[in-house]
Amino acid sequence: MPWTKITQSDYFEIDDNTEAPTSRRLKYTEAVREALDSALEIDKRVFVMGQGINDPGGMFGATTGLYKKYGEERVFETPLAEAGLTGIAVGAAAAGLRPFYCHNRPDFLMLAMDQIVNHATKLNYMSGGQCNVPLVVWATTGMGWGSAAQHSQALHGLFMHVPGLKIIMPTTPYDVKGLILSAIEDNNPVMIFEHRKLFNQTGHVPEQAYKIPIGKGVVRKTGTDITVVAISEMVAEALKASKKLEEEGISLEIIDLRTIKPFDEDIIINSIKKTGRLLIADTGWATGGVSAEIAARIGEKTFGLLKAPIVRLASEDVPTPASYVLERAFYKNAEDLEKAAKALW
Repeated sequence: MPWTKITQSDYFEIDDNTEAPTSRRLKYTEAVREALDSALEIDKRVFVMGQGINDPGGMFGATTGLYKKYGEERVFETPLAEAGLTGIAVGAAAAGLRPFYCHNRPDFLMLAMDQIVNHATKLNYMSGGQCNVPLVVWATTGMGWGSAAQHSQALHGLFMHVPGLKIIMPTTPYDVKGLILSAIEDNNPVMIFEHRKLFNQTGHVPEQAYKIPIGKGVVRKTGTDITVVAISEMVAEALKASKKLEEEGISLEIIDLRTIKPFDEDIIINSIKKTGRLLIADTGWATGGVSAEIAARIGEKTFGLLKAPIVRLASEDVPTPASYVLERAFYKNAEDLEKAAKALW
């Protein structure tokens, strides 16, 4: 079953306002499952491992049925031993296989930092390019369960600091399928951080296997007044806010980066040339985070184009609360983005 390429010039809106080449719709997690199914069928070197793989819920529905279809040699449950099992995945990748490791929550990737940071990302460099590590690590983040300080941290900014890693954060069912297939085929270690609030979203997804290039962003909504660079679930919040702001005469141009490392500088710079203002909305912490890196790098290259200082909308510098009431206050939403845009305008 060969890879095929979608030829339309742009990708789907997160709220499905654009014309799609197919009427077929899937949930976000169903698109993840279909990507894994395609990869397992296409490439015998691919295997899927992780906690909850064989659970009836199948990693929020993302791996349901794959164990029965491909057997325990290629789709298997793992115990709570993140460091050792990540080491197994790194070793398997270095030996020529293509592991897809479901870590569930990024919080527990801390237990595997040595394997990821000192081994997966360094073997190609230290071997003079002789050893590739085509490893994909998949983790879910975000609000919704009252998961609190140790089970819902947005740590993508931490891994953004590490050379040798690619990091993707898809927002639509269409994007997640295409980006997962690109990640599995990539010869470098790739991390995927997905937001739980996106899992029940539905969207148009072609049945065939296709790839979306890592490192390419997309304009979800064109506008003239403020460029909004949104990460993961903040794309949806930005789209909500844009509708109210339009009524007040403020037009947002919303960019979904989809990949935060490497991120698409050109798409941001080209937008700023039009708007002159930049608002960055991230699901993680502000201090030393993704929004800080984007602001610094884009600010260096667009200083003469900016009509106002860059504004960042990200989590406060406190641990994630467990209370649902406090959780709603902790996570930024469309209302927060609307206020930030008004202040910038």
